[in-house]
This record gives sequence, C-alpha cells and structure tokens, in this order.
Amino acid sequence: MSVTARRRAFLRLIAALALAGGSLATRAQDKTTVILGTATPGGGFPVYGDAYAAALNAADPTLRIETRNSRGSAENIPALEQGKMDIALVQGESAHEAFAGIGRAPVKLKILVAMYSSPGMFVVRADSPYHRIADLKGQPVAFGAAGSGLVILARYVLDGIGLDQDKDFKAIYLERAGDGPPMVKDGRAAALWGGGSGWPGFTNMMSDPAGARLIAPAEEEITAIRAKHNFLKRLVIPAGSYPRQTQDIVSVGSWSFVLTRPDLPDDLAYRLTRALHKGEAALGQRVPQARESTVANLYGAAPSPDMIHPGALRYLKEIGAAH
Repeated sequence: MSVTARRRAFLRLIAALALAGGSLATRAQDKTTVILGTATPGGGFPVYGDAYAAALNAADPTLRIETRNSRGSAENIPALEQGKMDIALVQGESAHEAFAGIGRAPVKLKILVAMYSSPGMFVVRADSPYHRIADLKGQPVAFGAAGSGLVILARYVLDGIGLDQDKDFKAIYLERAGDGPPMVKDGRAAALWGGGSGWPGFTNMMSDPAGARLIAPAEEEITAIRAKHNFLKRLVIPAGSYPRQTQDIVSVGSWSFVLTRPDLPDDLAYRLTRALHKGEAALGQRVPQARESTVANLYGAAPSPDMIHPGALRYLKEIGAAH
C-alpha cells in the first residue's frame, strides 16, 4: 500500500472513530421519557405526581418522568389501556373495580408502586352542627372531582352503612378537587369528602383560622362497612397528620397505586422501581404521605403478586422484598 493510500485509510479510521464517539455521546445524553397521569389540580394526586417525578428524575438521570393532569382515575385507566400514558395514579377502589371487572372487562394493567393508604373521611367547619355521617343526610356534600377514585370510595363506605351517595345527600361533583374547601367555608356545601394523610383539601380546611372538624365512620359503622365490602381495610390517620388533629382517627380505605400500561417494557419497570428505591427518602420529604411509597410496601399492598409488573417484581426479588 502506498504512503498516500495508507494516509487515506488512516484518515477514514479517524473519521469513523469520531462519528462513533459522537453517536455514543448522544446516546449517553438520551433520556427515557415516561408520561405519568395524575388528576385535577387541587387534589392529592397532582401533588404526589410532581414529587414522584422529581424524586425519580433525580435518582436516575436517564429517566424523564413528565406529569399530565387528568380527570383522575376514571380517565387514567382507559388512557393506560390505550397507551396514551405510560404510568398513572389510580385510587384503590377504582383499581379494585378495574382488576375485578366490575362494570367493565378486567384490565391487563400492572401495579408499579403502592402509593399510600387512603382512609376516607368528611371535613366540616368547626361551627357546623354535624358530628356523625348520619347528621349529613339531606345536606349538600362535595364528594370530589367526578373522575376521582375518592368518589367511588365514598360510595362503598356509605353503602356499607345503608346510605346512598346520590339519594341521601345533595351530592356535588366538582370540576377540580381544589374547588371543595371554598364551598364548605362559604356554606355552599355542608361537608367535603376526601381521604388519606396530608390530603390537600383537608389540610386547607384544618389550617383555616375558623377551624374545621374531621368526621370518620364510628366503630360500629366500620364493622358494618367491612362486613359488606371486605376489600376495604381498617386504617389509622395518626394524630398530627393535619393541623389541630390531636388524636388518631380510624376509618376504612385502601391503597392507591401507580399502574402501568399493559406493554410497558420489563426493563423500564425495573429501572423505575430501582429509581424509587433510591429516591424513597427524597419523595417522603416532599410529600409526607408518600413515606408509605416504599419498595418494601409494594409486595404486601398489592392484592396479588401476579398484579405487580414483572420488571418491578424482579427488582423486589433481587433486594429480598418479595418471595
């Protein structure tokens, strides 16, 4: 080979290496975008979703979790089935009905995260004459955003004590979850229904200088509710979960979940679970109720291990959090 030919071959090699290096650098900078569906502004799901996205994005720089507001669980479930979202927040009762095929065909979605437990309660103004759930019969009650799973929880809770959400109350269904507290404060609604520890609507009411009071089912009512709907769990809202809450409150509810579309790749579910494990502390600092969003809680909170995404389950087994 002549000197000129060797020189040309050498230059071609240098150019090829440079091109390869540029491609590798581009790939290294690439991020996997994951669309996360939440709910209407003013509720707990958007707050949780923003915190979850921030924690995972920080824990794994190759991920880009992007949140999308929605009408809540009622929109998120079909959106996941249609592949319009990759993952989404779904309230426990909505998940129960979707997996069980109540009112529809059973879903093929999978559980990625056990978010937190959601005990249901009402909140009223401190000067309200209402002290028990039965006192609210015939009154205007804001049950939450129409697509929210909390509305479904209310239906089950009330049915368990012989009450009908629409017949026994002047039911109000909101456009946005954040519209509820002002309605109670100015008297348009006698009470607001919600759930969980640190729920924004309850925090808003309990922080008001005029004061507020939380109303949960009585002990005998909890027994009746669980006898009729045994998928609901007895749950405790610890004292201090809300401003001026000086005692534990016992109610019923279930775990909310992050669900995935049916075809979310196993490797991506594995990476998301690993990132959550790394970011658990940061997530809990951002949203107090998210302290329950641990990888260790997933296996026990899921109704069945078969419902957990295989990629997430693989990570759980690797760290000894699943059998």
